[in-house]
Amino acid sequence: MQLGAFSVSLAVKDIKASQAFYEKLGFLPFAGDASQKWLILKNGSHVIGLFQGLFEKNILTFNPGWDSNAQKLDSFTDIREIQKELKAQGLELQMEADETTTGPASFIAVDPDGNPILVDQHV
Repeated sequence: MQLGAFSVSLAVKDIKASQAFYEKLGFLPFAGDASQKWLILKNGSHVIGLFQGLFEKNILTFNPGWDSNAQKLDSFTDIREIQKELKAQGLELQMEADETTTGPASFIAVDPDGNPILVDQHV
């Protein structure tokens, strides 16, 4: 199962303060718009997202179809196939992708400790 690019999506209280903090750790803006309360930062191959007021908790995020530079992969496992495999293993999903569609979709699983896992396909 190929889950694609990985990042941590952080629920932040003040996006400007968080941006300044993570820039001190060597992260630089990569995508997003702080004025819209979301920003993606990179340090080498490490990716974090800052989201002010958009999520209640920090989220582990996987993006099928993307590499760590948000570039489309030539081949990848479609999110609907990943979802079917996880459900066949008995995993319950908090939100499901519509398996009758193609292209962008997402689903959310929650680990045993309550941590949300977002699988979010953009291609």
